[in-house]
This record gives sequence, C-alpha cells and structure tokens, in this order.
Amino acid sequence: MSKKAKKAAPDEVIGIAPALFQQAVEQADLAISITDIHARILYVNPAFTRATGYSLDEVLGADHSLLSNKATPDEVYDALWALISKGLPWSGRLINRRKDDSKYLADLLITPVVDDEGETTHYVGIHRDVTLLHRLEGEVAEQKALIESVVDSAPVVIALLDENEKVVLDNHEYKKLQGDLRMVEPATLILNSIRADNDQGFDLRETGRYAFSEREIRLDSHAGVRWFSCSGIWVQRKENEVDAFFNRRKDLYLLLVAKETTRQRAAQEKTRIALLQAMMAEDNRIDGLRETLSAAIFKIEGPVNVMASILATLERRTANDPTGAALTEVLEACKATVASLRSVIPEHRSESLSAVNVNEVMRDVLDLTTTRMLASGVSVHWRPQAVMPSVNAHPNRLRMMFKALIDNAIDAMNIKGWRERDLRVTTQSGSGCVEVIVEDSGPGIPAELRLKVFEPFYSTRKASGLHLGTGLSSAQQVVAEHDGVIEIDPAECGGCRVRVVLPTQRKR
Repeated sequence: MSKKAKKAAPDEVIGIAPALFQQAVEQADLAISITDIHARILYVNPAFTRATGYSLDEVLGADHSLLSNKATPDEVYDALWALISKGLPWSGRLINRRKDDSKYLADLLITPVVDDEGETTHYVGIHRDVTLLHRLEGEVAEQKALIESVVDSAPVVIALLDENEKVVLDNHEYKKLQGDLRMVEPATLILNSIRADNDQGFDLRETGRYAFSEREIRLDSHAGVRWFSCSGIWVQRKENEVDAFFNRRKDLYLLLVAKETTRQRAAQEKTRIALLQAMMAEDNRIDGLRETLSAAIFKIEGPVNVMASILATLERRTANDPTGAALTEVLEACKATVASLRSVIPEHRSESLSAVNVNEVMRDVLDLTTTRMLASGVSVHWRPQAVMPSVNAHPNRLRMMFKALIDNAIDAMNIKGWRERDLRVTTQSGSGCVEVIVEDSGPGIPAELRLKVFEPFYSTRKASGLHLGTGLSSAQQVVAEHDGVIEIDPAECGGCRVRVVLPTQRKR
C-alpha cells in the first residue's frame, strides 16, 4: 500500500464496506466459515472449499461437526463451547476430515459475533491446514530430542559457552563433573588451565575452527587428580530475535569437549612414581652424604679456628717455640683434611628449569610418603586448588624440599603417646605467586626457635640415637634459589604451620 494514498472519509468507508468485505472474505487464502449459534453453516469461502473439498451448496445448513474427526478428544470440544458460549473467542488445533475422508490438522480460531445488545448471533470460524507444519515441528522436536539424547549419552564432558564464557548448554557428564568438583564450574577451570599453559591464550572473538585441540589438563581436588584431553571448537549460531529478522547476526560460541584420560594416565603415573621414588632415594643418599661431610667439616673447622688463634698468639709471644712448630704442622694437616673433605662432597644432580605444577609436585610427595604416614597413623587432609599456575623451577629440588617438610611434620607428630596426628596440605594461588601450606598437629616450635631452626646444622630433634640434621636451612636454600619465601607460624590445630610462597614469574 502506498504511503501517499489519500485517506478515505468515514462515510466513503461505510458506502464501500459491504462489497469490500465480501471481496476480502471471498479472496482470502484462509478458510472462513460463518454459522448460527447452533453451529449450522451459513457461509463458507472458496478457501474453505479448497481446504475441505466441500462447496457452499454441499455444506449450507449442515452442522459444522461434519468436519470433525473422532480422533479429537471430547474435552477439546467441551472447552471450545465453554468459551464461545460466553462470547469469548477460542483458538486451538483440531483433527478434521475432508470430503474424501482424509484427515488434516486444522489451526482454528472461532470468534463470536454479537449484536447491539451484546447477544451472540453468529460464529465466525477461520482455519488453516497446518498438517505439514505440525509434521515439520515434530521432526524438529524429534531431532532435537535425539541430539540431546546423544549428547547426554556421550561419555565425554560437553558444554557450549557464549561470548562471556557462560555455559548455555551442557550434558550429563558435565553436570556430574560439576558435582564432583563441589559445584565449581568445570568450564572455568578447564579454560583457566588452558590459559595457564598458553601465554597467548585464546579469544572468543576469533573465528578459527579450533581454539585448542586435544590439550591435556590436570584438575586437582581433595578426592585426587583427574586428567582430561580437551578441545575447543568455534560454533556460529544465527540470532533469532525479532530485531534481527532482516539482518540476522551470527553469535560466536565455544563448544568445549573434554574426554577423561585419568584411567589411561594411571599406568603411566605408577611407572613415573616408581622411577621418581628410585631417583629421590638416590638423591636422599647423596644429600645424606653431603650432610654428613658438611657436618664433619663444620665440626673440624671449630677446633681448627681455635688452634689458629692459639698459634697466632704463641708466635707473637715467643719466637722459635717448638710448640708453635708442632701446632703449625697439626693445623696444616687439619686444613688439608678439610680441603679433602670439601673436594669429595657430591654436587646436586644437574637439573634445568621447567614449568612446574605445584599440585603435581605435592601429589608426588604425598604418594611417596603414604607408607610412612600410614605406619605413623597420620591422617592427611589434602586441599589443593583445582587449577594452579605453573612456576619456573627445578622440579626435583622442589620435591626434595617439600618431602623434607612433610617428613619433619611426620617426625613432629610421631611421638609416643601423641594422639592428634593430622597433616593438612593446602595449595592456592595469589597475585603472581603460588602458596603451599603444610600444617601438623604436633607440639609445634616455640616462638624463640622459629628463626633459629633455619640455621645450618640446627634441629629441634634430640640427638640421642639420631644425627642432628641440617634443620630447615636446606629448605630455605631451595626456596631462595627460586626467589621464594618460607615462614613458620603456629598452626590453627596447635602444631606447626610452614608456608612456602613461590613466584609464578622468576626474576631475571
């Protein structure tokens, strides 16, 4: 219709209304019928004839129920008459039959026609054949249900994320994993883990096929570690909002698929732990030898320094004293012995820096000390952060250091008659760092000794039957090598709390 068409006057509309309305009804592509209040047909248009096969002459005066099919429940007709009898319109779907007895689904609207006094005089029915539409709707619904059934039955974690990384669709495996993670969003953990191992990360605004493919990630929890092989695939979806009818925008989604590989990794982990145990046993032997030789040098150097002071005093007081000559000979022999001992101190195993997951290191340490903890009756409370950023470190040096901390905690609680034997190990990340907290329920360390325990060759353990050990000086040295910090505080449970902080970005 032209926007410039002249608007007709009211009397002109009244004059042409009957003819215009008749033409509109006759030419309408919707089946239209008019009945009296008893549903006797008074008029049908050509579209009605095309839809049903009945002409006006064949249905004139007949009850409209000639179109009804027994497949429509009586309750539908009861609801229909309950509304239109009150002068209210009714709309719904009925199963009708044509003149040739073929059935079709009709989308029907019945509107009462009332007179000036508000009494219903006629009914106007408008219906269209929606059989094909219903079939297509059913096929779409069945296809949707089939896809949902396949997705829910798939033995992999599936989630669809919008541009804000909010989950808009997931499957049963995803919900199950979410429950195992105490309702933490698995998608967030997976993406954080992918980003932690990828400096550049990925952006939902990109349109490449894969955001990432078959990336293996590790999720830690109190129940243990789980491994997943993850892929992220970009998916485009057309917007269906009304405003986008003429210009449909394509929304970008990320399809996240994660296949659990924990069972496959289990055998590899057993082999790795066995090799790690053998390697750490060798490192322990070497460290024990280093400690013994260092302690021997430390013990010898004390008297040597005293002898050097005495010799210097004698030389100042008496020249050519035979005692001085004898002391000089002994002193030189002692220095030679110290030099010999220093020369045979074994070096630490050569190890390059690499990206290290602190959760993995602590899990290894707990696995390696399980037998000892069981024998000592120690209960372990492992509380890891599910995903941890990597630190640039020497992995074996960290394992040895954390194992020493765990061993010290076990020793502190492994006292005859000591009942509370709880070990709590917590990992968490902060701004540019990771923290590992080891707490025991032992007797603790007095405040005046919390700095002294970091001195070389100092130990709070009794020397009777045991070597004094090097205390926490070795642990402090390893932490310092990694630009970190180690602190000792009282634990909430009354024992000792050791906190190790390591930077995720090493100083250069």
